[in-house]
Amino acid sequence: MTIAVWMFLAFVVATLGITVWAAKKNTGASAYFAAGRSITGWQNGLAVAGDYMSAASFLGISGMIAFFGYDGFMYSVGWLVAYLTVLIVVAEPLRNAGKYTMADLLAYRLTPRPVRAMASLSTITVSTLYMVAQMIGAGTLVKLLLKDLPWISTEWAIIGVGVLMVVYVVFGGMLATTWVQIIKAILLMTGTIFLSILVMKHFGYSFTKFFDAIAHLTYTDKSGVEVTKNFLEPGMKFGADVTNGWGPLDLISLGLALVFGTAGLPHILVRFYTVPDAKTARVSVVWAMVIIGTFYILTTFLGFGAATILKPHNIVTDNMAAPQLAEFLGGPIFFAFISAVAFATILAVVAGLTISASASFAHDFYSNVLHHGKENRPGMEVRVARITAFVVGAISIFLAIKLQNVNVAFLVGLAFAVAASANLPVIVLSIFWKKFSTTGAVLGLAVGLVSSIVLIILSPSIMGIDGPEIVAAKRHLIQANAIFPLTNPGILSIPLGFFAAIIGSLMKREPEAEAKFAELKVRAHTGLGSEKATAH
Repeated sequence: MTIAVWMFLAFVVATLGITVWAAKKNTGASAYFAAGRSITGWQNGLAVAGDYMSAASFLGISGMIAFFGYDGFMYSVGWLVAYLTVLIVVAEPLRNAGKYTMADLLAYRLTPRPVRAMASLSTITVSTLYMVAQMIGAGTLVKLLLKDLPWISTEWAIIGVGVLMVVYVVFGGMLATTWVQIIKAILLMTGTIFLSILVMKHFGYSFTKFFDAIAHLTYTDKSGVEVTKNFLEPGMKFGADVTNGWGPLDLISLGLALVFGTAGLPHILVRFYTVPDAKTARVSVVWAMVIIGTFYILTTFLGFGAATILKPHNIVTDNMAAPQLAEFLGGPIFFAFISAVAFATILAVVAGLTISASASFAHDFYSNVLHHGKENRPGMEVRVARITAFVVGAISIFLAIKLQNVNVAFLVGLAFAVAASANLPVIVLSIFWKKFSTTGAVLGLAVGLVSSIVLIILSPSIMGIDGPEIVAAKRHLIQANAIFPLTNPGILSIPLGFFAAIIGSLMKREPEAEAKFAELKVRAHTGLGSEKATAH
């Protein structure tokens, strides 16, 4: 076997060892869903960064920059600044007012059952969309990593990743997921920094030479003609000329989805329940911002490095720019390391997504909607969460196999749009608006969720008329002209989510919810009465 295969197996064995260790500590719901709230600030900061820096970032953004230059870089800017929303709006109130899921915050002063049911549906939808993107990246990567084993197809690679993901979550719970994310964050930062140094070494450590190469990039375009372009100029992906005039608006829409969607992503939100108090939650966000900020700045070197050194026409797919660059500059050993890091990245994120989706179904829907907040048998909530992890894993494997030719950064952008349209409006209004009611929460979640999905289906991402030269795997799912002109729905679906939540609250006032607003405000900002750490 090659060194790549050995590195791959070493990581799998190490993470399974962590899962066995964590499984012995999972002695109750708090330990399983929130790691006993025993994670420190720097540990949670690394875990949050590990959860956030996904395959879309490492593989997708590098590819976007390599193929679309400046416009691809704008993707990373959205991810970079998104954590300000989390720090300012969400982290502290969520930690103080919640327990295991986003719906805990909403149910604090609203009628629990309808709110939890809708929040659970939204959480599972966002988690599944995000998970599919990660698994597509994993399938492509593992197939390349294990190219000496030709019997492993992309489909089998996706299935393998899905099985590992389910094992981590079912047996290790949040504690195993957290440590897999910490290790992944350290490995990813190490690999990214070293690859960036190799890129600069290629240009003699001269930024002038590097940016000059970016500004005068000669390569062969899709029609086979050699062209020279300035990759620092905007417009290659979102320009009006290449998007029938809708590109600039589409870029704004994408930016809104990324900046506001982060604060509504279920797997990011649940990380703040793993720390003992709000102060630690704030510390962990600062740690995460430093690590995430550094990483997204470095993706510039990866993407532009791939464009200038490899040339776009030599890159196999836009998801493989970074691994191919690593192989070219660092040889087979570094390629194996980078591929193993990317694989670790994917496993860590899908584990986080799976546990947030299964926790939401078990805690919100099963325990609080079906059983009115009463656990009918000891340990049943954790058991249901483990069964849910199996189901969510199976659905994600099926969808990832069907959508394996779609760019992972694009799919993650859609997950952000749904999170920003459905989850963020109700979180913000619940914390800051006294008149916010149960009707408003249910309407806001429903309209945000449905509008974003419908607009995605009607967009050029799904609809379009392809010529006979387009291969079957890359043809649009619906062969008709797109009804909604933008590829990202955020610019319309986010205001719709807020509007529906406000109209619903004004239509039906709720005096009980208004009476509890002051109590929520005190708890959200002081931590008085919040869930404490438990021994495990």
